[in-house]
Amino acid sequence: MMRSLWTSATGMIAQQLNIDVISNNLANVNTTGFKKSRAEFEDLLYQDQKIAGTETEGGRRIPTGIQVGMGVRPTTVHKFFSQGDYQNTENPLDMAIEGDGFFLVDANGEEAYTRAGAFKLDNEGTIVTANGYTLQPEFTVPAETVNVVITQDGAITALDKNGDELAAANIPLYTFVNPAGLKATGRNLFVPTEASGDAVEGTPGENNVGTISQGFLEMSNVEIVDEMVNMIVGQRAYEINSKAIQTSDSMLQTATNLKR
Repeated sequence: MMRSLWTSATGMIAQQLNIDVISNNLANVNTTGFKKSRAEFEDLLYQDQKIAGTETEGGRRIPTGIQVGMGVRPTTVHKFFSQGDYQNTENPLDMAIEGDGFFLVDANGEEAYTRAGAFKLDNEGTIVTANGYTLQPEFTVPAETVNVVITQDGAITALDKNGDELAAANIPLYTFVNPAGLKATGRNLFVPTEASGDAVEGTPGENNVGTISQGFLEMSNVEIVDEMVNMIVGQRAYEINSKAIQTSDSMLQTATNLKR
């Protein structure tokens, strides 16, 4: 069996994953706090038919050998946490992180982290995500509140109609040594792994921790033009690998017909 059949098949499988990742990026182009991903690949083993540097009968060394590659395979899908654009919503409960950091939420008893700051109030006045996950530390806005003020350093204050303070707290942000190592669980949430390291709590604006902007949302960091170009390149790579399979099949057919 010709090696090229299997080699080209690995190329098609790799490009299928590439298109899957690009499609997910494009599908989330308007998802608040979404971070784009990129599929990365490596070449497979090589068959050595002639080893470079082998001594010849005349005592000389072969300058280059013969190595035949066996294809490609995916190594990782890398997530990039570059800053997304900001959208001014004028909603007092919307918060965007300028710089590094994540909000901590209680997702049904488990700690999770998010960059999506589209928070809301539940029936008890507690600040939660759209899925009902509670922002940590928990903060409840009193019923008499007419204004909520959030400063860049994370200080949140509920004020009544006279401007008097009804409740106050501080919203910390959390950073990771390797945010690319976080595991995305959907619903705009991430959980730590051994690769990401433990979360480090920090005060917004201090020690390289980002600040909080009230009334703004961080949008997806997906660049549509880049993704479209990558999709075209991936599609052409998929097509050319399929052409290589067709060519190998044609060569096998020719060899088979030699007997006739």
